[in-house]
Amino acid sequence: MANAHWTRRHVLSLADFTPEEYDTVLQTAASFGEVLTRRTKKVPALQGQVITNLFFESSTRTRSSFELAAKRLSADVLNFAAGTSSLTKGETILDTAKTYLAMGTDMMVIRHREAGVPAAIAQEMDRLGTNVGVLNAGDGQHEHPSQALLDLFTLTTLYDPAHPRLEVLKDKKIAIVGDILHSRVARSNIWSLTASGAEVHLAGPPTLLPKLFADFVKVDPPNPATAGNPPPLDRKLFIHWQLEPALQDADYVMTLRLQKERMTSHLLPSLREYHLQFGITEERLKLCKPNVKVLHPGPTNRGVEISSEVMDSPKFSLISQQVTSGVAVRMALLYLMGSGRS
Repeated sequence: MANAHWTRRHVLSLADFTPEEYDTVLQTAASFGEVLTRRTKKVPALQGQVITNLFFESSTRTRSSFELAAKRLSADVLNFAAGTSSLTKGETILDTAKTYLAMGTDMMVIRHREAGVPAAIAQEMDRLGTNVGVLNAGDGQHEHPSQALLDLFTLTTLYDPAHPRLEVLKDKKIAIVGDILHSRVARSNIWSLTASGAEVHLAGPPTLLPKLFADFVKVDPPNPATAGNPPPLDRKLFIHWQLEPALQDADYVMTLRLQKERMTSHLLPSLREYHLQFGITEERLKLCKPNVKVLHPGPTNRGVEISSEVMDSPKFSLISQQVTSGVAVRMALLYLMGSGRS
């Protein structure tokens, strides 16, 4: 498993990921995907290391996936639950992180409903002079890097399961449909998919897809660690307030959950109206390429953003493959971040 080009201690965002870093994750994940098909699915890559899952927000798929990934790498795992922690007694988030640091944590996987919390903990770990790596498992409306990477892995392995790489998606049309405004998944996927050279088309009602997304990727954020690399990537991003232009001749469709828990005002007339205008159905998929595939990061609102027929269809749906890909990709991330300490 090649990790010679990996220099990141933390994975907080995909905004400054290079094509080489994407390919390193994809190829490492492919190696672990092969491991997961064996009778013995565990490797000693991170034996003796401690990985702490600090989930301040509810999660099923992401938390379970990270826990299983860490155990498959033979790491020791500590799981944090906010509702039964000392946070209820007034302890701060940084003090909670320092407590786990004192227990010997090597890596922290962090999810929080507020944007910037993983970055703040990473900054504190660096300030203290530790070698602890921080992995963002979703923060507010900012980003969800591992979800976008597993989506990327799911798509690229369709073309070359043994050697997935970014370039295979060049010039493919990918539609992301739904609640773009509140979606950290959409933000991370915009960075990763446009980095591949794919055309990314965002579609949603104006209240859930502000104009500002048209300029989302015009300028790559500077990354001091990659100074001297080639110029910023030529990214292709388009927005539509109607569904049909986004779906027309699309190779892939990613539909997003309506995040009602994050909506602070009435942004939609009704769920029924939303489904009529933006719900993904078999009939609507006729606008796409004949072999179109559909993704959804989960959890899903059946009959709202996607019909049950599409969700359960072996012809269209990649949803179960996404879940399977998640373990291999998260193994890859933990391995790459932790291999320097082994």
